[in-house]
Amino acid sequence: MAETKGLVVGGDGRRRCVWGGSTDDYAVYHDGEWGRPVDDDKRLFEKICLEGFQSGLSWLTILRKRENFRKGFAGFDFSRIAEFDESDVERLVADAGIVRHRGKIESTINNARRAKEMVAAEGSIAAFVWRYEPQPETRPKSLDWDTLKTMAKTPESIALSKALKKLGWSFVGPTTMYAFMQGVGIVNDHVDGCFCRKAVERERRQFKRPG
Repeated sequence: MAETKGLVVGGDGRRRCVWGGSTDDYAVYHDGEWGRPVDDDKRLFEKICLEGFQSGLSWLTILRKRENFRKGFAGFDFSRIAEFDESDVERLVADAGIVRHRGKIESTINNARRAKEMVAAEGSIAAFVWRYEPQPETRPKSLDWDTLKTMAKTPESIALSKALKKLGWSFVGPTTMYAFMQGVGIVNDHVDGCFCRKAVERERRQFKRPG
């Protein structure tokens, strides 16, 4: 597997962001999901919660447990999770298939209740979070690996984090929110030379922004 700065060439001859070629799980996620624009509220809620669980861990750990998370958290149907009680917290704390962090489990239940409030007030989660998409002129003209490494958080992710915290959401710090924005296509952070970059940008051009 040939590697240059920020890119790796896989066995299929395609150049990927270096992290996206490190394991088969990452390659599937990188190629088919990461950076593709999302407007489905359930998927957006899931991503916010899983990014919160990822804090302090690798995303690969979360990715490999994602189906278990979905089973434990009712498919991330926030209307159902909002009804979870202490018995559900204890059930999830005992579930070896997920990350058994009580604070993050309780945060997911709290955030489900806040998500219901957001939908009632804003129409959708998508309408709210996509307001924080950066203006094109504020984005780097060229996105190489060195530039990307300086972007763990941005003014937009800081603003989104503050807005969510003000509404009572938790585990939504600015770095976590930037990872969320990368994952759901609010930004396209496939580096220059990655075979996905142009395809993702094309999807973003065709994507109808919610709200």
